[in-house]
Amino acid sequence: EVQLVESGGGLVQAGGSLRLSCAASGFAFDDYAIGWFRQAPGKEREGVSCISDSVRGLYYEDSVKGRFSISKDSSKNTVYLHMNSLKPEDTAVYYCAASRIPYCSAITAAGRERMLLPAEIHYWGQGTQVTVSS
Repeated sequence: EVQLVESGGGLVQAGGSLRLSCAASGFAFDDYAIGWFRQAPGKEREGVSCISDSVRGLYYEDSVKGRFSISKDSSKNTVYLHMNSLKPEDTAVYYCAASRIPYCSAITAAGRERMLLPAEIHYWGQGTQVTVSS
């Protein structure tokens, strides 16, 4: 049985930090791209960060660059999202996701880099709430 289990969400003041964890089981962890998506009320789910062992194996959405850091521990089949300098606009449900597509990003026709899309994800976690108060 495939499982992605997130933990580490919570309530934090603006400027604070959180570390999200995603424990994976039931599939070949190192063969997949593992990403974090988030969805705020009334908004679409968006990709935040991704990591894989392939080319284009690291991605950060522009609004989190310099503040968030993604890492993986293959011995524990776990991916972490370290979130620093949190802002109220980071408030959302954060989802861990796994894709059989081994790379984290693609280049659009306009020449921009974009992260894996939700439609390209094969497994989802249940989500963990992150709330940043001002």
